[in-house]
Amino acid sequence: MIDHQHYTYRITWSEDDGEFVALCAEFPSLSHLASDQAAALKGLTKLVKQVVEDMIANGEHVPIPLADKSYSGKFQVRIPPEQHRNLAIQAAEQGVSINRLVSAKLA
Repeated sequence: MIDHQHYTYRITWSEDDGEFVALCAEFPSLSHLASDQAAALKGLTKLVKQVVEDMIANGEHVPIPLADKSYSGKFQVRIPPEQHRNLAIQAAEQGVSINRLVSAKLA
C-alpha cells in the first residue's frame, strides 16, 4: 500500500491568490490554497490521500512516491558534440574525468 505521506510536497506563497499554495510533485494537477502553510499542507495531504484511495479503488496506476524509489546515481544526457568536446578539454585541463567535472558543475 502506498503511503500518501511519502509524496513530495512543497508549500509556496501565491501572490496571485494571496495565500499559501501546497503542491505535490507526483500529482502536478493537484494543489490546495490556505491562509497558512500548515493548513495548506494538511489540505493537500488529505486530498492526495483521497485521490490515491480513489485510484486504487478504480484499478488505476498510482504513482510511486519519489522518496520510495531507488536511484542508481546514473543518468544519460545527450549534448551536442561540440559541448562534449569542450567538457572533455575542461576535464583534461583540470586533471579529472568528464564525469567528475559534470558532477561538480551540477552540484
